[in-house]
Amino acid sequence: MATSLSSTHNFKVVLLGEGCVGKTSILLRYIEDKFNDKHLTTLQATFLNKKLNINGKRINLSIWDTAGQEKFHALGPIYYRNSNGAILVYDITDEDSFIKVKNWVKELKKMLGSEIVLVIAGNKCDLEHERSVERIEAERYAGMVGAKHYYTSAKLNQGVEELFLDLTRELVERFEQNAQADVTRTSRVLVVEDEAPAPSSCCSGSRSS
Repeated sequence: MATSLSSTHNFKVVLLGEGCVGKTSILLRYIEDKFNDKHLTTLQATFLNKKLNINGKRINLSIWDTAGQEKFHALGPIYYRNSNGAILVYDITDEDSFIKVKNWVKELKKMLGSEIVLVIAGNKCDLEHERSVERIEAERYAGMVGAKHYYTSAKLNQGVEELFLDLTRELVERFEQNAQADVTRTSRVLVVEDEAPAPSSCCSGSRSS
């Protein structure tokens, strides 16, 4: 859940997708600006923190990197519950990984409703010549489910910073909209309560002398 303590916004973001799509590489590129050519297999969920300052607002992102292997799929809800945002990663050269993203979207919407901010990342765009997921299909699908779509390459450091920055701005905007809605709802309730008591029936006739 998003919290705002001491004027710092705290958000939980999860990275979801099949194994080998590059979730860990994207995270390490963003947090540490590093890239490892060897595939890094995530065996369980790990998380890293990133502190940002956007328009004078202090933000702390807790970014959870989840294992993509099928045997860990059942543990997913443990990691993504109370998430404010999700980055769904697929490999543009692997159509099956894109299908799995669609499954994650269905699951997230079922579990968390429309409150969660969704971002879809087509990773490994440095392998454009091996692409098997059509651009127009991926972008159309993202639009259908209310997600923003980005092309990223952890290897070449393309699109990663932009993705996280836009996601963070969206999280702050959504948080402030919800906070304003809460204030409005509270105001309405108070107005109703103020109007609830009936006028007192005191005598207004002239006094007898």
